[in-house]
Amino acid sequence: MKNQVKELWPELEWIENEELRGKVRKTWELAFSKSDLTPKDLHNIPFTLLVEDCKVSFMDHKRAVVHIAFESAKKMKKFLGTELAIDLDVVVAGAILMDVGKLMEYEKDGDSIKFSKTGELLRHAFTGVSLAQQCDIPDEVCHLIAVHSKEGDCFRRTTEGYIIHHADFMSYLPFKNKS
Repeated sequence: MKNQVKELWPELEWIENEELRGKVRKTWELAFSKSDLTPKDLHNIPFTLLVEDCKVSFMDHKRAVVHIAFESAKKMKKFLGTELAIDLDVVVAGAILMDVGKLMEYEKDGDSIKFSKTGELLRHAFTGVSLAQQCDIPDEVCHLIAVHSKEGDCFRRTTEGYIIHHADFMSYLPFKNKS
């Protein structure tokens, strides 16, 4: 599974801290061990079940979010870096992990996908943090998983939290709000 996760997430190499990179990979390995989804499935299933007939795959959405967040963070560091500290490793790790809990939230239903029993009771932000904590992901990254979605609206987000949240919604809301 280690190699499959590395193939799924070439962006892991953007995380300079080798220990953090390994923990992020292990979190995905743990999620796959608890799910009936495979890395191949993530290229075929919709990234959300909240948009009817969504054609964008989980991985296309996820990789878009990682790239949007990383590039946004780099530009913010360039122009605002003297006044605003941004940890690029935390941004990339958080962007890669923010939807890892969807492996607990979704399950196969023949050739389609549906909410699992867990997914009906717990959203992926909660299960994602649980998976990440089991792999000793630092709190700064767990925070990003917790606040990336609407559940995070009642918490103070870190700068990295805002970056991840907006990168995610930039590539979600246009589909949700299509007429």
